[in-house]
Parts: sequence; C-alpha cells; structure tokens
Amino acid sequence: MSRLDGKVALITGGNSGIGLASAKLFVAEGAKVVITGRNLTTLNAAASELGESAIAIQADSADPESMEHAVSTTVKTLGRLDIVFANAGIASSTPLGSTTLSVFEDVLKVNVTGVFFTIQAALPYLKEGASVILTGSTRATDGYPERSAYAASKGAVSSMARVLVSELSPLGIRVNTVVPGATHSPIWKKSTTEELEKLEAYHASYIPLKRMGNPEEVAQAALFLASDHSSYIQGAEIVIDGGSSAAPLGAPIYHQR
Repeated sequence: MSRLDGKVALITGGNSGIGLASAKLFVAEGAKVVITGRNLTTLNAAASELGESAIAIQADSADPESMEHAVSTTVKTLGRLDIVFANAGIASSTPLGSTTLSVFEDVLKVNVTGVFFTIQAALPYLKEGASVILTGSTRATDGYPERSAYAASKGAVSSMARVLVSELSPLGIRVNTVVPGATHSPIWKKSTTEELEKLEAYHASYIPLKRMGNPEEVAQAALFLASDHSSYIQGAEIVIDGGSSAAPLGAPIYHQR
C-alpha cells in the first residue's frame, strides 16, 4: 500500500523546485495533489508532468482571497484536504544600504504572511490526523550576507511553526518543518551551465557531504511528514543540508591541504 493512498494534498509553489518534486512524489505515493503558483505557464507544464492525479490552480499565496479560492476549489473538486505543504517562497538580495522597501516587504509578504494565510484558509477543512508542512531554510541561522529579508522570513517560519503546533495540537493536526540547505532550485536564478557549476562548486566546499542537495531529497522528508509514518512527530524541524548545520567544520574548505 502506498503511503498517501486516499489523501488530498495542497502544495503551494508546486510548479517548480521542491514543490514540484514533492508533488511528483506525493502522486507516486497515491495522493491527489493540487499545486498552486503565480506563473500560469509553469503551472500548466507542471500539471502536464503530474498527470491526472493533479490539478493546477493559479493562485498567489500572499493574497488571502486567492488562497481561500484555491483551498475551497480543492475541497469542492476532491472532497477533502489532508495535507498542506506551505512551500511557496521567494528570495531576493537585500544588502544593507541599497535595498528598497518594496523588495524587502515582498519577501516577507510571500514567505511569512503567505504561509500564515495559506494555513488559515485551509484550517476549516482540516480534520484530525491532517499534516501541515512548512518550508524553512538554513539561511535563518547561517548569517549569509545580503539576505536579511530572506533570513528573517525563514526565521519567522520556524517561530510561527511553534505557535501553530500549540494551536493545532488540540485538533489532532500536526505541524512540522523541512529546512533545506543549499538545494538545486530555480530560486537561485542561474541560467547557464557555467553559472550552475560555479554555484555548485562554491556551496559544495562548505558542505560536509561535498555537494548541494536535490529537490527530490527534500521531497522525501516532506513525504515522511505528510504520511502516517510520522504520526507522533509534532513541531519537528528536519534539516536537509548535507551536514552544514550540524558539523560546519567538517566541510571540505576546512580540510584542504
């Protein structure tokens, strides 16, 4: 028996990267999946990849009305909602001294406000045993330069998760967070093979396992948290970063001779 047989999942930002990899895995494990995103072209392409077990809905996670529509459409179409993966997020460089208010606020609006209102929209339909999954980031704690807004937003996600655990535990709803480190994803906005190779080499030097992660590896953690196999896991953060957080001095850059 597949791990998500009979379940319905909503994945925001499901049209690329970690969201799309998770949608593919959830479908393969028996779930009906609804993906949302702002870009209709990539949404349609993702829906075509996912096949008949998936539905794509154009929605902006930072717009509460848009997410309420996406959630209600999910339930009207598929009859239930068991899993919410509030994964949609954006990243922008926000160096101190030259960042505009609009860029800073956009990151917080999508990554923090959007996550909260996605879950709020879903709450009336979630039953005991439902799973809510958030996407954090190691950027919340690693002090990477020029990422103040993104780091703040992901730190807020981790803090928000603790509050959601307190509020949703009495309802039998679980809330957990996947925390990726450097992972291959369109969020990096690299287009050429040379740019991607430089990115990989740079980050690999700071990762004990000597490579960046793949979206599919984060998706496996999300699948575990979505399934009943994690039925007693509540308020956890699963870090998927090749050892960078646990043992940073184990990275290759500190062992060069």
